[in-house]
Amino acid sequence: ARPSMVRAGHDLTVNGRAASIRTPRRKPRIGRLLLAALLALLLALGIGVFSAWNWVDSQLNKTSWLTSKANTSGESWLILGSDEREGTIGNAGDVTGFRTDTILVLTKPMSGPASLISIPRDSLVEIDGDYMKINAVAQMYNRKQLVNEVEDITGQKIDHVAMVQFGGLVKVVDALGGIDLCYDQTVNDAYSGLNWTAGCHTVDGTTALAFSRMRYSDSQGDFGRAARQRQVINAIVKKGSSKQVLMNFSKASKVAKAGLNSVTVDEKASTMSLIQMALAFKSASGSKGISGSVYWSDPDYYVDGVGSSVLLDDEKNLELFSQLAKGTHAAGTVGTLAEEQQN
Repeated sequence: ARPSMVRAGHDLTVNGRAASIRTPRRKPRIGRLLLAALLALLLALGIGVFSAWNWVDSQLNKTSWLTSKANTSGESWLILGSDEREGTIGNAGDVTGFRTDTILVLTKPMSGPASLISIPRDSLVEIDGDYMKINAVAQMYNRKQLVNEVEDITGQKIDHVAMVQFGGLVKVVDALGGIDLCYDQTVNDAYSGLNWTAGCHTVDGTTALAFSRMRYSDSQGDFGRAARQRQVINAIVKKGSSKQVLMNFSKASKVAKAGLNSVTVDEKASTMSLIQMALAFKSASGSKGISGSVYWSDPDYYVDGVGSSVLLDDEKNLELFSQLAKGTHAAGTVGTLAEEQQN
């Protein structure tokens, strides 16, 4: 006769006697999780040192950025590039004082692809009845007002902010030992200082900065510059996650110090939020990520006292960022520029 078996919870009895069941043990994933954390600390803005969690926290340069807007789906970071001249080179051509000429929104939904979307520096915004370009908002008003304008464009809560001085880009790239960039035009641009032969090259920090700034010699103007800025970020991510950096503690520390000395973050930022940002960067720049620019209805909209501006398509942008935050948008490139290139 077959023995009678009774299962009680997770125990098994055979003819009234306790018996043990051997279940296959899953291989621990601790190693992969640790590697992800280490990668994150070195990605994007050169953030991190292998075993210095508290050190990173103590080095964060925090200032007040965040608004009181209610939380929305997913998590969003506002990534800014400041043209403050300290430690930088070149001439932006038409910029004086403090401007945020690089504006990127990084979004990580609960599930689905991460995204990295550019907002043109010349995007037209209205504050208290006055029109201006979005890159002047922080200077004319304050940091929170800039975040508020980005939240109006996206319809999403900005959870964290990181602003990088352009001079810091030079130091991070040089600490990495250079990055690989590609551009299919030969350029000799006096404003940015970029001298470029068409093709792909390994460049130092000074050239990477000029590559990020150049727009007057680009047929797509500021839109082309935004695409090259995303390329620079992706190149830093790629180099920062390479074995030659990960396995070299001295180089990793140098990259971390260069990045942290050049970054200003929001008042609620922490080492953990920077890790999450770096992982989202890596995801957005991968083959399953989403990148591009916002949608606009007129890229050369003239306003007296402001000049030529980019008139954004509010309805399409609100729908875009709603999908990005919910994780329902397909991977690929988005925005008006992407649509024009496909046609």
